[in-house]
Amino acid sequence: MSKIIVLYNSKSGNGRGEASAKNVVTFYPNDELEFHDITKEKQADIIANTEGTLLICGGDGTLNRFANEIEVEKLDRDIYFYSAGTGNDFINDLGRKPEDGPVRVNQYLVNLPVCTVKGKKYKFINGIGYGIDGYCCEEGDRIRAKSSKPVNYTTIAIKGLLFKYKPTSAKVTVDGVTKEYQKVWLSPTMNGRFFGGGMMPTPNQPRLEEDKKVSNLVFHDTGKIQTLMIFPKIFKGEHLKHTAKAEVRRGKHIRVEFDRAVALQVDGETILDVTSYEVDI
Repeated sequence: MSKIIVLYNSKSGNGRGEASAKNVVTFYPNDELEFHDITKEKQADIIANTEGTLLICGGDGTLNRFANEIEVEKLDRDIYFYSAGTGNDFINDLGRKPEDGPVRVNQYLVNLPVCTVKGKKYKFINGIGYGIDGYCCEEGDRIRAKSSKPVNYTTIAIKGLLFKYKPTSAKVTVDGVTKEYQKVWLSPTMNGRFFGGGMMPTPNQPRLEEDKKVSNLVFHDTGKIQTLMIFPKIFKGEHLKHTAKAEVRRGKHIRVEFDRAVALQVDGETILDVTSYEVDI
């Protein structure tokens, strides 16, 4: 019998985090499971006072929180992840589904890229969303604060494209080479392929590689109608066929500057009024 320390986020999955976490018992019928709600206890304290395998239960934001709060490189313990969120982009990137059960993630939580926003640094698991993706997260937060109903990000995106969100001008520097763009709708920088609950802005971005780099997409120079025609293709990575409108560059240092402040998201967590961000790997 092994000891499993379950770190779960009760707020993940639209408030179903605890119930989802308890489902892991089906994958460990002969082991001893000890449950800890990380919204009520500090993860560092839990880890310092326990022994055994760590199992993180929650969404991409929960995994991001663990990576930012804990020095994973110094942990001599196996770390597993059970996806119990709403987007599940990390698990999707691994080619798995939540019902496949927990997966060992030690190798995915080290040597992560770091984003600097408003002077503060954040490690990220999947990617930085900047532009209409950040706007969708901002609107989603507003809706969630008023209602317990699931947030429909596709509807938010369509309304934003048609009416509310205005594209920006942008300056994007990748490893010292700067390009300027007009009518920029989206400029994320990615550690994996997926974000936003299934969108694939950078379909060729490897999560693990010896010479680690990240990918930046710029979706630009389109009007509303053309944007609505191309944007849905991002769910299959087919937007890159429109080479004059979607450009991906890869590098170790990326800086993105917009000509006005917009919302940005880091693995689904929203930061408001951002004019620029930098990523280093």
